[in-house]
Amino acid sequence: MFETLHQRRYLIPFNAARLPQQFTDVLVIGGGVAGLRSAIAAADAGVDVLLLTKDTIGESNTWYAQGGIAAVLQPLDSYQSHVDDTEKAGAGLCDDEAVNIVIKEGPERVLELLTWGAKFDKKEGNPHDLAFTMEGGHSFARIVHAFGDATGKELAQTLINTVRGRERIRISEKSFAIDLISDGGGERDRCLGAIAVIDGQTQIIWAKRTILASGGAGQLYRESTNPKIATADGHAMAFRAGATLRDMEMVQFHPTTLYVAGASRALITEAVRGEGALLVDRHGHRFMPAYHESAELAPRDVVSRAIIEQIRKTHFTHVYLDVRHLPGGQFRERFPQLAKLLDEFDIDSSKDLIPIHPAAHYMIGGVDVDPMGRSSLAGLYAVGEASCSGLHGANRLGSNSLLEGLAFGARAGLDAAQAAQSEAVHFPLKLEHKIPASTKTELDITDVKSSLRSLMWRNVGIERAGAHLEETREIIAFWTRYVMDKTFLPATLGEAATAGWEIQNMLTVCALISTAAHARTESRGVHFRTDYPRRDDAHWRMHLLWQRPLETPIPQPIAAPL
Repeated sequence: MFETLHQRRYLIPFNAARLPQQFTDVLVIGGGVAGLRSAIAAADAGVDVLLLTKDTIGESNTWYAQGGIAAVLQPLDSYQSHVDDTEKAGAGLCDDEAVNIVIKEGPERVLELLTWGAKFDKKEGNPHDLAFTMEGGHSFARIVHAFGDATGKELAQTLINTVRGRERIRISEKSFAIDLISDGGGERDRCLGAIAVIDGQTQIIWAKRTILASGGAGQLYRESTNPKIATADGHAMAFRAGATLRDMEMVQFHPTTLYVAGASRALITEAVRGEGALLVDRHGHRFMPAYHESAELAPRDVVSRAIIEQIRKTHFTHVYLDVRHLPGGQFRERFPQLAKLLDEFDIDSSKDLIPIHPAAHYMIGGVDVDPMGRSSLAGLYAVGEASCSGLHGANRLGSNSLLEGLAFGARAGLDAAQAAQSEAVHFPLKLEHKIPASTKTELDITDVKSSLRSLMWRNVGIERAGAHLEETREIIAFWTRYVMDKTFLPATLGEAATAGWEIQNMLTVCALISTAAHARTESRGVHFRTDYPRRDDAHWRMHLLWQRPLETPIPQPIAAPL
């Protein structure tokens, strides 16, 4: 069905000997929390690092994260409690080792940020004088935050400042990584860097080790909290290079984004519900207690589906957050960024209900990695949303993503640096790749992108069904035949080539997501099939692994007991 997609190794033809070439010990692709922390760890281990970012270094999912970072930093809290909360949310697919790594190493990573100048919100008398809050799915108030609801921005700025203070790190902003380069050695194939457009010029970056930290895939969906750069580029690059991907059907939807006609879907942090906000429908009825014992603090997948069901029951377009009962001034003081946003739409949170709707938020599936962030492709690491470490299982627990980026970023950066120092790597400087000219009609890629995002939202979103998934695969397969055979050259198209590469990456990953969702005939975590509404541990407590050129994912049973 996806022959054109599976046959495509590189998106552009090239002759390495004729292109400008750069050399580095460690190449980091992506400037979010995972990429920044990886770069710092590698540089501190004594190697040279090149950090490549698609936009400016501040434009990432990390920057827009509101809620906070979950970490066990109080005496009455415990590692086991955080582990239990994480694995309960993960619905039987969490990797025990990954969970323990992140939760036990996470607190050290958070305290480290304080030494680098991070300004987390304070409360005198608490451990480290930090303020903590509760979020859905957590059994303890263990979420640290900054400036109320600007945690991601403060975390990113702290790491950016730290990166800029490391002489061994070079930063290349507004640079598009087109593909990972490998030596074509079959079973011994090795990642040797990337081909990228830097300062408008196609260049080869040779790297002893490459860390993929390219972020998420929210832009695959019409409704999304993610910035425009989140087009699943890293997932697609890794797939074309031959790395194994895992659990691509697992896409998390955030229950609460501001729903105002004509406005982008701005995230409303889960911490708002943690501080006491209620979910009500168009009639003012609080509905969450009927869906889950934890009501508004239920896991994200439960809340998202409950909202969709309540919208259906009330024949309306959205539901509401109600914070009118909170003490005067408390909401504005605790969530200043959100309060400012509401002011722009003349919504007075002390008197008005806040209209909300779920949206695509976080990519759980990704490049399959081990406890050091190493992928199945030698020389390639993956961290953050581009990876699938096993921490999140089938549903990410709120505020665990920034924690994962810190913990696995530190591990991958150190391991990559040590490997780069200890092993000689041969770069095939005359590597060449040719692509035949397309013989098919061109499609309008802007129209394809818009239609693809609507199709994914409609058929591969919060609720899925076999017939609609099969239809989706057929439509995507049609588009791939007319888009994946095209070559978008920067020399002739300039910046317009970026849109071509993005839609090729988006089609690739949408094909993987929809096929994996079609294969998993059960409901688990964020993956809900209306035609298979029950969780089936007897047959489906397993991961789904992808590797090019397979047409379908391979099931991998989980040996450990529940």
